[in-house]
Amino acid sequence: MPTQENQKISPNSQNSTGEFNDQYYMARALRLAERGLWSTDPNPRVGCVIVREGEIVGEGWHQVAGEPHAEIHALQMAKEKAAGATCYVTLEPCCHQGKTPPCTDAIIKAGINRVVIAMTDPNPLVSNQGVEILSKAGIVVDTGILSSDAEQLNPGFLMRMRHNRPYIRCKLGMSLDGRTAMESGESQWITSSDARYDVQCLRARSSAIMTGAGTILADNPRLTVREDELSSCQLQSKTAPKQPLRVIIDTHLSTPANARILTDSETTIIFTASNSKSPIPMLEKAGATVIHLANGEREVDLVAACELLASEYEINEMLMETGATLSGAMLRAGLIDEMVIYMAPILMGNKARGLFNLPHIERLNQHISLDIEEIRAVGCDWRITARPIYK
Repeated sequence: MPTQENQKISPNSQNSTGEFNDQYYMARALRLAERGLWSTDPNPRVGCVIVREGEIVGEGWHQVAGEPHAEIHALQMAKEKAAGATCYVTLEPCCHQGKTPPCTDAIIKAGINRVVIAMTDPNPLVSNQGVEILSKAGIVVDTGILSSDAEQLNPGFLMRMRHNRPYIRCKLGMSLDGRTAMESGESQWITSSDARYDVQCLRARSSAIMTGAGTILADNPRLTVREDELSSCQLQSKTAPKQPLRVIIDTHLSTPANARILTDSETTIIFTASNSKSPIPMLEKAGATVIHLANGEREVDLVAACELLASEYEINEMLMETGATLSGAMLRAGLIDEMVIYMAPILMGNKARGLFNLPHIERLNQHISLDIEEIRAVGCDWRITARPIYK
């Protein structure tokens, strides 16, 4: 006898509570929400399915920030068939006037009689208030269907709402012996073109890309999303990606004004601890915004920088593409939520540089543990997805 977990869920299968139907339609809503993977910032990715008498009569997803939400697209498709129907939505419907009217009002007006919500919205402007408004209108509201899947869809939005900082993903390329660059700094290319194409998918879903001044001086990267290299993740989104904000951690303000990261982007934020004013006019002329944010050690205050990116720039997900010094500092500060490590089948030797600069680790019991979530092949390389376990 198969368990509930491994039974095939179809729209016509259900238990006594209709739970299997709910899972099926919510799974459909989640797949729709993924189509906004590249385009909804700073809003969350949301999908919606409207079902009446076992038939999907409307569906939609939030496509672009400032435009109609998922529920509105689904209601427009359903039209009069929404009356008496069940609405499946991956995130609690909004109940406040923002750039668009409240979705709760539209749901009530359409005559929906039941709303199934994957997870409540942590945004204080919405949190549980949408549920309450719908319930007071006589609509049956159920929550928690596939909630963990809904959480995984919006790690950045949830992190920003709950902790006032972005969700930070650290991308690293290394050899089989754990090296990221030669002693000279040479690092292009350790991994294969397949891995580099895969990184484009990470860039496309990110609100910002962070790097350090050392990487700028050594590699002079653009750190842009190259749409022609997104074939490996094209099916996940139906909207062309926008270029993420670029963020440079530059303690001594050494970024040159002609760096490609400045000339190839509309806006770049440079966080510095330097009191020098002389480089600022040229950097600002090149399009950079320079922000002085020093801690007691006369280094950039990384925690404050991340909080500012969340509160002032509404950054949801941030991708780190940097060297061992900044990646080590971010790890020591407890700011890395996820590591995506591309491991190439090569050996680079003892003198080559390591993944993280972690000078405080001198004994085995000081190690940092990782929770390995996935290991998969990407071309001839291996991609390891892991989460640091902070003590």
